[in-house]
Amino acid sequence: MTDPVAGSQGRVRELVVEADGGSRGNPGPAGYGAVVLDPATGESLVEAAEYLGVVTNNVAEYRGLLAGLRAARELDPDAVVHVRMDSKLVVEQMSGRWKIKHPDMKPLAAEAARVFPPGRVTYEWIPRASNKHADRLANEAMDAGARGETWSPSGSTAELDATADAGARAADADVRAAKAVASPGWGPPDMGAPATFVLLRHGETPLTPQKRFSGSGGSDPSLSSVGREQAERVAASLARRGTIEAVVASPLARTRETAGVVAARLGLEVAVDEGLRETDFGAWEGLTFGEVRDRYPEDLDAWLASPDAEPTGGGESFAATGVRVAAARDRLVAAYAGRTVLLVSHVTPIKTFLRLALGAPPESLFRMELSAASLSAVAYYADGGASVRLFNETSHLR
Repeated sequence: MTDPVAGSQGRVRELVVEADGGSRGNPGPAGYGAVVLDPATGESLVEAAEYLGVVTNNVAEYRGLLAGLRAARELDPDAVVHVRMDSKLVVEQMSGRWKIKHPDMKPLAAEAARVFPPGRVTYEWIPRASNKHADRLANEAMDAGARGETWSPSGSTAELDATADAGARAADADVRAAKAVASPGWGPPDMGAPATFVLLRHGETPLTPQKRFSGSGGSDPSLSSVGREQAERVAASLARRGTIEAVVASPLARTRETAGVVAARLGLEVAVDEGLRETDFGAWEGLTFGEVRDRYPEDLDAWLASPDAEPTGGGESFAATGVRVAAARDRLVAAYAGRTVLLVSHVTPIKTFLRLALGAPPESLFRMELSAASLSAVAYYADGGASVRLFNETSHLR
């Protein structure tokens, strides 16, 4: 419907869409929220929200975008729309600056692009704190879904926004993503022996002391002489303990080399699991943090603010890494139930194992120090509970 005031003055109506989506687990129970605003007054014109069942965060975000655009079209099919979202991924992909790789998102993005004619929609990334209205609606939808109900508007925007704490909501959603937080180590005595993962970060490479981004999309460096010495030291320490029953490594060179040194000392073979590889840091591979800050300041800010943001050039978000690591965790727990296994991996996957076990929010990844050739450990019990037993142990290197 055409706005009568805009039509009488011959102006094209402008609308703002704010949208968000969330998943309590990734994938997990999910929902979206979207609101159409008057850009001049900030008045909320239409609200939309829906529980989606079990999908990923990114799919929920795209569904929120679609709902917001459709609501704007219902208000005025001739409008010009400005979309504001805290998902760097969706904003960059819909703006045409990033490629859409995931098969679940390609049809959603194509559908969103068809709601309005080309050139009538623009996109802007905003911090999560500035997207509270849509975030609240998404969480209302997920809460309603958990109760077996359909979302419907309730209360005034001012009242609900005053009580909504976006940070707490996000943390709560991520806690639920960690399926292994059911009990904090106080379960019944008949659970049997846990699957215990001893998490070993690989030894140093030439890039390690320079603190350069070194993920799965870069040069795949081998260990330096210092890294090989570290691998020998950790191998000797683990041989003295005598508890490791199997060795599984990331497919990258530095982890396979570290694992090979340890496995040879223990008389074991090395299995490789793709889920243990490091995050792909895209265009940041090989750069220092300072160099990334100088070259890609906006992308870095977005990455630091949201686990859904990808490094420049379509790297892997922390959210995507979390999904991959959680799947590897579940697979390995089932394969090695009751056994102690050495997993040789990288900074981000190991921190993710620990974060999920603790039910900690994504920002905790930036608050852990993980040294080269350090050992950490998590035990997983039959009831789904997890217990962190060791973190960043380096005494074997002294």
